[in-house]
Amino acid sequence: MNAKDYSDPDYSADVVIVGCGVAGALTAAGLAQQGVNVLMIDAGPRITRENILQAYAASPQRGLPTAPYPNVSHASHPIELDPNHYLVQAGPEAFGTIYERVVGGTTWHWEATCLRLLPSDFRLRSETGLGEDWPLSYDELETWYGAAETALGVAGNANDNLGSPRKGDYPMPAMPLSYLDQQFAKILSDTPYNLVTTPAARNSQAYGDRAACCGSGSCIPICPSGAKYDALVHVELAEAAGAQVVADCVVHHVDLDERNDVAGLRFKRSDGTDGTIVARVFVLAAHGLETAKILLMSKSERYPNGVANTSDQVGRNLMDHPYKVSWALSDQPLWPFRGPITLSSVENTRWGNWRALRPAYRIVVGNSGWAWPTGAPISTVNDLIDQGLEGAALDRAIKDHVSRQVLIASMTEQLPDPDNRIVPDYDKRDAIGIPRPRLHYRYDAYTHRGMAEAETVHESILSRLGTDKPRHSPEPWNGAHIIGTYRMGDNPKSSVVNTDLQSHDHANLFLLGSGVFPTAGAANPTLTIAALSLRAVKPIMDRLSL
Repeated sequence: MNAKDYSDPDYSADVVIVGCGVAGALTAAGLAQQGVNVLMIDAGPRITRENILQAYAASPQRGLPTAPYPNVSHASHPIELDPNHYLVQAGPEAFGTIYERVVGGTTWHWEATCLRLLPSDFRLRSETGLGEDWPLSYDELETWYGAAETALGVAGNANDNLGSPRKGDYPMPAMPLSYLDQQFAKILSDTPYNLVTTPAARNSQAYGDRAACCGSGSCIPICPSGAKYDALVHVELAEAAGAQVVADCVVHHVDLDERNDVAGLRFKRSDGTDGTIVARVFVLAAHGLETAKILLMSKSERYPNGVANTSDQVGRNLMDHPYKVSWALSDQPLWPFRGPITLSSVENTRWGNWRALRPAYRIVVGNSGWAWPTGAPISTVNDLIDQGLEGAALDRAIKDHVSRQVLIASMTEQLPDPDNRIVPDYDKRDAIGIPRPRLHYRYDAYTHRGMAEAETVHESILSRLGTDKPRHSPEPWNGAHIIGTYRMGDNPKSSVVNTDLQSHDHANLFLLGSGVFPTAGAANPTLTIAALSLRAVKPIMDRLSL
């Protein structure tokens, strides 16, 4: 059954973790700090904040999240301007996601929003008849949510009603609201929409050897000071405890032994040469697309559908948080760009008795003008030049226009659909011969009902604020949250991992990340990823003790 000779591996460890993003880094640090010999391996290069800041300053597309990050040929990543770059879009709609394949992962350019799922998110099917129930409850995860908030360093207001009851305070007080956010709070104060400070893994004061936020407004694509958490924090903590990090090595195959356990991993270096890794326990934490692709590529005579896939659920049930985006010009200056790119949101739209008919959603107040939908301020300058403005008149018009740019966006829940999936494309390979991810994806009527509801609410809110006629994204915009594809469950026939994130099929294989989510809810996934990753440390330790 072992399809590869592992008698002389390139690397060995007690635990090997594939992927140095937030899931892999948290678990690696937790294990290494208990004396476990841990090897972390990542497909992409190791980068520094200084180099990314230099690339950001030099980039003509600096507003795009992926623009300053290396897109190396052996570990290419998706980009915003071309949904077919690296990803293979099989339709009927494009899954236009982005992510980084570097040490530290996508937390380099994440928004840092740290929301908990709601108790009702864990029992969606029981309450609405839609989707799936999770095999664990909110109460079982509450303590781990608190641990994740401490690990990442989350600033928030525990008195805000976010629908997720908590036993303790946040590690830091919430960031102060900007003038723009304060104006939204005023016009929403007598409406059903309760504006709250969005909890975020961004320092409102010095925390964890990191300085307080400097308010640069460039959280996406790069925090200049490190006040915003990124996974390099826990990569370095893992290294300090003895873990080894190997970059620029792309894992592409999982081999099994005669006992049905994982025997080892195959990888390719950046020059295309081959290598192997052995360990006692194997952890895949390369997020929903890359982890699923590795499993599906790991075919054998006994497992023609790939590793960990007797359920035929690997790669399926791909979800995101589709956005309805609306933007307008306010009647009076509101001065966006002061502080982080988002500070406040409406969260009480995430729960209600209407959820069987249309999705939960959260309304985000943008603090970066029209940068997201139009590419401002460059697009603003071009539009004003086309109107014939130049010199001092152009300067005044730019300042006036940018000071009045407002944006709100609703991030909506999407249901699991087995036909929304990722598979390896053996006809379209990358520079070192590894199949690229092929995506089959569509939005269902449930999602479109959420988009319609969001547009109606946006019109109402922006009218109260005092704006010109709002513009709306005509189609859902991808939220770049890769959810599902190897979901958690009690039944091995319909799920891939158990509540410990351990493969039903292979006892020494664990799968981390939002790929394990049975449903998506309407909360950004990172805090739940972090909570589940911290929780997985003990089951991995228990497996090592056998």
